[in-house]
Amino acid sequence: MLVAAVSWTAISSNNADAKDLGIGSKAPAIDVEHWLEVGKKEAAKVTTFDEGKIYVIEFWATWCGPCIGSMPHLAELQNEYRDQGVRIVSISDETIDEVKDLLGKEHPDSGKTFAEVTSAYSLTTDPDRSVYEDYMEASDQQGIPTAFIVGKTGLIEWIGHPGNMDEPLEAVVKDSWDREAFKLELKAQEELQENMVKVDELASEGKFDEAIKFTETQIESAANEMMKDHWGSIRHSLKLSSDKLDDETLAFYREQIGEMKGDLGGLIRFSYAIIGVAQDGRNIGPLASEAVKALEGESKDVAKEAQATYLSTIAMLHMADGKGDAAIATMEKAVEAADVRQKRRLTPMLEEFKKIKADEESK
Repeated sequence: MLVAAVSWTAISSNNADAKDLGIGSKAPAIDVEHWLEVGKKEAAKVTTFDEGKIYVIEFWATWCGPCIGSMPHLAELQNEYRDQGVRIVSISDETIDEVKDLLGKEHPDSGKTFAEVTSAYSLTTDPDRSVYEDYMEASDQQGIPTAFIVGKTGLIEWIGHPGNMDEPLEAVVKDSWDREAFKLELKAQEELQENMVKVDELASEGKFDEAIKFTETQIESAANEMMKDHWGSIRHSLKLSSDKLDDETLAFYREQIGEMKGDLGGLIRFSYAIIGVAQDGRNIGPLASEAVKALEGESKDVAKEAQATYLSTIAMLHMADGKGDAAIATMEKAVEAADVRQKRRLTPMLEEFKKIKADEESK
C-alpha cells in the first residue's frame, strides 16, 4: 500500500548472528525482585523451570498501551491452560510503587481493576532489569509487549507479541509445536526486516533508483506470491514518491482504489497519503480526482460526526489536483460541519486555501 512508502519509517532489525538467546536456547533462570500477584492458584514464585511444565515470560510496562490491552488475554490464557501446566509470569522493570499505583485503577477494556484482571497470572516487576537483560537484550528484542514461551524441556520455543501467542502455546501444550520450522520462519522475517531497512535507508538518502532496483531483485527472488505482492507494493510506492508515475503504477493504484470500495477509512488513509506526495511536489496524475470520485461514492455511509473529516479530505484532494475553487467550497462545508475542536484545525486550512488562490490570481 501507498502509506508504507510515504512515511518511510525505519524498521528495527533483529540480527540473528548477534543474539545470545534465540529459539532452541536454554531459558535463563529468572530472579525477579517484586511479585505483586503470584496468581490465583500458584503457591510459589518462579526462579527455575520445572521439566514438563510450560512458562510464558512476558515483558510489559504501565505506560505501554498494547501491554495494557494484552492483560485480559493473558488472564484468559492462564485460566485456560492452568491445569495443563502453564504458568504466565509478566515482568515490568519499573518501581514497585509505579506498578502498585496502576493496580488500583480501572482497566479500560474490562470494567475491573488492574489488580482483578491480572490476579489470574503472575504480575511482577524487576527494577534492576536483570531478567530484561537476560531475555529481551540477549535476544535483541526491541519493543514491548514481548512474550517468550519456555517449553517442557526448558528451551525457548517461541518469541513474539502475546496477541499472536494462542496457536504456538496450544501447540507447545499438545507437543505438536515444530520449533525448527518456526526458527526458519523467524529467520525469514528478520531477513525481510533487514531488507526493509535497506530500502528505507536508500529512500531516505534520495537514492530512489537504487531502492526501486533493490525491490525488483526482491520480487524476482520472492519465495511466494505474498512476498512478491509485498515488494511490488513497495516498488510502486517508491515510484510514486520519486516522481516516476507511469501507466503501470497508475494502474496499480487505480486497482487499490477499486478494492477499497465500501471502506471509507481506507480511502481516507489512502487520500492523506497521496496528498502528502503531492505536497512534496510530486506528480500524482489523476489519482487525486479518482480518490475524490471514490470518496463521493461513499457519501451515503458517512456518519454525522465524520462529516468534517470526510469533507476536509475531499477539499485537500481538490487542492492537490489544482482545483482551488472546489477546494475552498468543500472546505467551507467541512468547517460548517465541524465541532469546536475540528474548527480550530480546519479554519486555518481554509484561510490558507484562499490565500493560495489569491496569490495565483495575482500573478
